[in-house]
Amino acid sequence: MAQLTRRTTDLLKPFSAALSSTRLLTTTSTTPITVETSLPFTGHKIDPPSRSVETTPQELMNFFRDMALMRRMEIAADSLYKAKLIRGFCHLYDGQEAVSVGMEAAITKKDCIITAYRDHCIFLGRGGTLLECFAELMGRKDGCSKGKGGSMHFYKKDSGFYGGHGIVGAQIPLGCGLAFAQKYSKDENVTFAMYGDGAANQGQLFEALNMAALWDLPAILVCENNHYGMGTAEWRAAKSPAYYKRGDYVPGLKANGMDAFAVKQACKFAKEHALKNGPIILEMDTYRYHGHSMSDPGSTYRTRDEISGVRQERDPIERIRKLVLSHDLATEKELKDIEKEVRKEVDEAIAQAKESPMPDPSELFTNVHVKGFGVEAFGADRKELRAVLP
Repeated sequence: MAQLTRRTTDLLKPFSAALSSTRLLTTTSTTPITVETSLPFTGHKIDPPSRSVETTPQELMNFFRDMALMRRMEIAADSLYKAKLIRGFCHLYDGQEAVSVGMEAAITKKDCIITAYRDHCIFLGRGGTLLECFAELMGRKDGCSKGKGGSMHFYKKDSGFYGGHGIVGAQIPLGCGLAFAQKYSKDENVTFAMYGDGAANQGQLFEALNMAALWDLPAILVCENNHYGMGTAEWRAAKSPAYYKRGDYVPGLKANGMDAFAVKQACKFAKEHALKNGPIILEMDTYRYHGHSMSDPGSTYRTRDEISGVRQERDPIERIRKLVLSHDLATEKELKDIEKEVRKEVDEAIAQAKESPMPDPSELFTNVHVKGFGVEAFGADRKELRAVLP
């Protein structure tokens, strides 16, 4: 009997291995799969794109892994903040991962992105590493801004990421400036200037948009509408919370920001439009699970039932998980294994970041002025000044 069992087990081994290899071939396949967005797009002065989006098994699996990594990174940042290893401001992105992942799937690293202070996952999507993220969050030398920027000032110019910005709405005119440079250089790329619904009432947004429209700049203004500007619900702050219509003379498109494929389709559509016709506004209907920042419990202005309801019905990772399972690209166990791998990666990056030294105190004086210019203090009491002008 034992011999029969052993023989049966041996016979099953190659068959199960064949199944695994078949699935591996399937998940790395570039065979097109067509998925439909969970909700239709809504256009302002423009015909919306199709709800049918083409993807591949490999892209679906990448979406799942990338979003799981972003989610785990932000949850780990929460713990590090509570342990006082991250200090100062810290704004987390969990819940909004589909916006970053979907956008990256539609563009190239030659296109520019500039955003506000909820920037960790945007940086990761642009090709940043976990070590650079955690080291920057903890103010260490190996951080993406050498430990001098912290949570709100991630930066990766070589991948077209022009930073997180701490001043509400101030990144939008800068984004239009990047788009001006792209048009001037005739390089056929676009800039995504991202902001939240809380910044949507800023005057500088409308000033920059007016100039972008006058000059037909390839600027795409992306409103990540998570429905709360700090602790203020959108309906209390905006007479017209249809942010995609706010451009008036500029076309707009509203997409489900909890659906990575809706974001991908919207961004692809917006890029084509911006290169031919000038600026467009995208409104991504999304949601943040954490409070506005780590000092905000996030439950005084909304109910816990509201948060758990969004998690159950609209979670961006769960939507991808269902698509992967329905197309038989992986089993539930294989997806859980990916999540375990991701957790391990994050833990290893945190351990490395903790080993990274603090910046040298002299770094306080670097990257302030162009080298060779500025004001130099000298003398015994450092009260004498010498200015070097261009």
